[in-house]
Formats: sequence, structure tokens, C-alpha cells
Amino acid sequence: MPSISRLIRTNRAAVAALLVALGGVATIAGAWFFQLVVGLPPCPLCLEQRIPYYVAVPLAIVVLAAIAWTVSRTIVRFGLVLLALTMLIGAGLGAYHAGVEWHFWAGPSDCSGQLNQLGGPGGLLGRLSTVRVVRCDEAAWRFLGLSLAGYNALISLALAGVALWGIKAPDRT
Repeated sequence: MPSISRLIRTNRAAVAALLVALGGVATIAGAWFFQLVVGLPPCPLCLEQRIPYYVAVPLAIVVLAAIAWTVSRTIVRFGLVLLALTMLIGAGLGAYHAGVEWHFWAGPSDCSGQLNQLGGPGGLLGRLSTVRVVRCDEAAWRFLGLSLAGYNALISLALAGVALWGIKAPDRT
């Protein structure tokens, strides 16, 4: 079995899998930083956007291991296709959430729009003391006009492109 450094020098699919894994870990670490250090609690759509990363990081590691174990190129390409599709789903979720924040379309009723289900008499005060609603339709943070959802869409798209690059690029011999 070749060393990881040799694989990275000679196999672009390995580079792609490694970049997707590292990019996914960095993105999730960034999301946790904003949640735990900066104090921006995630809304339900934010939490859903993390799921593709929770799938892609282990899958990228499996693809990298498959390359190290010299599994067939067809299986490696299939793994990279799955990585690209997973990250495209992540990009779609990020774009949807960014659109909800810009009010291009309605978001889920449990975290955007008007509050309709307040309960019966006395129910409102009881619910307000126990429930903290994090709005999906209000960006908690923006930089250069983009919210975290917008940046997630761009990062996911870039990682999907990296996975596709790994599929198309020939290995050096």
C-alpha cells in the first residue's frame, strides 16, 4: 500500500477526496464556531445544511482509503460521483436557505413567516417561556452581502467541483 504523500503526488482522485474531506471538516468547524463561540444558534435549515457534510467527510475518507488499497478505478469514480452529488445537494440546501433569507420564497412554517399556532388561553405565555424560535428567514450574520447560507452554497458547489475534477482528471504514471 503506497503512502498517503505518494498518493497525493500521483493520484488526482486522492487529492480530490482529501480536499473534500478537509473542506468539509473546515466548513463544519466554522459552523460550530459560529454556534458555540460567536453565539449564533442555528435554525432548522442551518442544521439541515450540515447533513451533506456529515455524509461527505466520512465518504471522502472511504474513497481515499479505497485509493490507498488500490480498489478499482470504477469504484473510486463512483465514490467521487457520490461525493459530488452529496455536495450538490448541500449547495441546493444553501441556495434555498439564502433565498428564504432574501424573501425570494417562503421558508418552512416552523421557523419563518408569521407565528400562527400560539395555543389556547394561557398557552402563549407557557410556550414563550419554553420555546426559543430561531428564524430561518432572517440572516443572523452577513459578510459582503452573503449570509452563512450563501457561503455554504458556494463552498458546497466548490467541493462538488473538486470531486468532479477528481473523476475527470487522469492519474499521473
